[in-house]
This record gives sequence, C-alpha cells and structure tokens, in this order.
Amino acid sequence: MTSPAFGDVAHLGHVELLTPKLDESVAFFTDVIGLREVGRRGQSVYLRAWGEYERYSLKLTGASTSGLGHFAFRTRSAEALNNLVEHLRAHGFTGQWIKDEYGHGPAYRVPSPDNHQVELYYETERFDEGDGSRPFKNQPARYTTHGVAPRRLDHINLLAKDVKASRQFYELLGMRSTEQIIFDDGTEVGSWLTATNKSYDLAITKDAKNVQGRFHHVTYACDSREEVLRAADIFVEHGVFIEGGPHKHNIGQTFFLYCYEPGGNRFEVAAGGYMIFDPDWKPIVWTQAERAKGQAWGLQTVSSFHTYGTPPVD
Repeated sequence: MTSPAFGDVAHLGHVELLTPKLDESVAFFTDVIGLREVGRRGQSVYLRAWGEYERYSLKLTGASTSGLGHFAFRTRSAEALNNLVEHLRAHGFTGQWIKDEYGHGPAYRVPSPDNHQVELYYETERFDEGDGSRPFKNQPARYTTHGVAPRRLDHINLLAKDVKASRQFYELLGMRSTEQIIFDDGTEVGSWLTATNKSYDLAITKDAKNVQGRFHHVTYACDSREEVLRAADIFVEHGVFIEGGPHKHNIGQTFFLYCYEPGGNRFEVAAGGYMIFDPDWKPIVWTQAERAKGQAWGLQTVSSFHTYGTPPVD
C-alpha cells in the first residue's frame, strides 16, 4: 500500500439529496434548473446536466426529511480505488462495499469523522444519447436551452461540527487544501479542498448548530456570469425564493446565486472561479476580521447562510 497522491481522486462524481417532496424536487431540477432525468429506481430519481460524461450527477431520494444521503468521488483507476480503501482502513476508517448502485460499478462507502457518507468508485457508465444527435464528438450531449441549463456539477459544501478533523479525512484521500478560515482563537471554521485544478471541489464549514452530518449546499456550474444573472430571472419567473446573490465570493472567486429546492436543500448556480496550476500551492488563510467584511464587492452575507442547513434541527 502506498500513500494516496493528489490525483488519485479524479473528481466529484455525484450527490444524493434527500427530499420529503420528491415529485416537487424532481420538477424543480428538471423544469427550473434544466437537468435531465435519466433513470428511476425505487424512491430515487437520477438526473444529469448536459455537459457531463457520466450517466448522472444528482440522485434525489424520497425521505422523511431533507439533507444529504451520500456523495461520491470517482477515482483515477481501479488500483487507486483499492489503495484508497486500504489507506482509509489503516487510519481507522472502515466502511462497506456497495455493488448494486445505479450507473456505476462497486463503490466503497465510508462515514467521515463528521458522519457524512462518502463513496469512492471507479467503474462508471458513460452517457450515450444513442440517437446520433450529438453535434460535437467531444461533447456528451446537445446543449439544452431549457431552464437554467448548467453545464455540470461543480462542488458541494458540508456543514461540520469539527472542520479540522473533516479536512484531515479528505486529505487522506490525496485532496489538497486551497483556502481556510481560521478565527482569532485558532479555530478552523472553514476549509476548501480540491481534487482537480479548480479552486475547490469540496467545502467544509462550521455548523452553527454544532451537530454532525448536515448539509449546506450543492452547486452546478454555468459557463458565464450572464447565465447566472439569467438564472436569477428564471427563479423569479418561477416563484423561487432567492436567498443570496447574484454576487461574487471572496473565497474561490465564483459568481454565485443561492436558492432552496422544494425539499428544503440549498442549491447554488455559479460561474467562474480561479484555476490552480501551481504544484506548490499553499492554502490561503482568511482571518476572522477579513471574513467579517463580507463578500468580494462588500455585500454582507445573509445571516441564513451561516445558520441554515439540512436536515433542520431545533
């Protein structure tokens, strides 16, 4: 067994959201966001954005409450998958193999220190339109103009009781930290990590309720700020409450727009962000005073952004 290297985790593959209003959540993601339904199994519905090579990136599962079911990373090879599993076990993190998942091969699902269910897999089913209508050989499907029409899944943000312990867990997978928030007392209240050359694929922020396993948001990426602005119009036209934005984040430098899907989970449409090509990149650390200044252009972050998560707690 060798220590995992940066790149052993290839990218964020898919996210499962739990929703107490499955039909309404499906309608939101297909009619308003513009994702495409590609399959159903039991109480779960599988959806994809037009620019993704895998069969799906979002799994919606009917449940008694909202929140995160699990999220999954694809590895760069079958060897890397097995090596990551052994590395986790050697550090005391034991999960189980799941062999009947929709759209991909065997996956190892393991709870993080904050009890988020993390899945690792390699074998996958590539999306195939199957009708010869693909206009570009290097594009998995036609661009759709329906709804917001984001290109791909971009990142997720987890709420954590212990941000530092969670960050260290994902670093065991070979992911690298890109930015952090560390308060004056030394508490790590936010960490951003990447498996690619994007500014981040995973964010972890302190849970104001001080409980484990909750979810902050999932983000899909558009190609331009103009598409995010158009998304704001689409939200208003469909009566979707906008929690924050459009505006620009300091951390990651993404242009953002936040809302809630009908099941209660927070959803973000974003564009931009910087790329990292420096192999010696060191995490950018933000202080408590710097974060108090608000977002990139001075807009203060809405209070619910720091307090709301799913599932809800008293």
